[in-house]
Amino acid sequence: MTAALGIMCKAPRPGLTKTRLAARLGSEKAARLSACFLADVAGVVLAVPEALGRQGYGIYAPAGSEAELAAILPHAFRLLLQEGSDFGVILGTAVRRLLTEQAHDCVVLINADSPTLPASLLTDTVTTLRRSGDRVVLGPAIDGGYTHIGLKADHPELFAGIPWSTDAVLARTLEQAAAIGLEVKVLPHWYDIDDAATFRLLQDEIAGIPPAFAADGIVGGQAPATRALLTQWRDA
Repeated sequence: MTAALGIMCKAPRPGLTKTRLAARLGSEKAARLSACFLADVAGVVLAVPEALGRQGYGIYAPAGSEAELAAILPHAFRLLLQEGSDFGVILGTAVRRLLTEQAHDCVVLINADSPTLPASLLTDTVTTLRRSGDRVVLGPAIDGGYTHIGLKADHPELFAGIPWSTDAVLARTLEQAAAIGLEVKVLPHWYDIDDAATFRLLQDEIAGIPPAFAADGIVGGQAPATRALLTQWRDA
């Protein structure tokens, strides 16, 4: 059994990634930060015990950015091009392809904007999916979305009609799961960085102040690439 752990990512190009943060940092800095986020999330994937059986993926856009992403992601990662323009279709298609074409026993799709995501949450997702019975595992984000979603079967309904990039994403996903009778496991909250407020959370965490919402025993990752970049900016 091998779990597919796929990071939903775009090539970190100025003007195309982290556009909300670019208003504060500038497009060049925002792109550099995005690259660091991606490297650190990939590190979190590699921190999931190899004995569990796992394969990292960059589920990426746009076509033609393979060399850029290969320079950031670990050598062991594979690349899978995103299909479609609707984010729900992109997610659903990635799940189906990883379960069928690549024959993984379960799939975890992870956002690329949580560089300190605790590896324990991904480990718990895989082990929960491998228990008897069908289910979806969700890692809720503090903004009302989710940092990752795990599935062991193809359920495109979970991604249909979701108001992406709003605070209703998690709630609507739970409603969709209930509508199709799918068991849900919700893990402790974490956060992704997409605006000034969550960027301050990141800065505090890097400085050694854990998030106030962190559940007991949940410790964020070290995020070495992001940490190094923020230190460089601070000392410049």
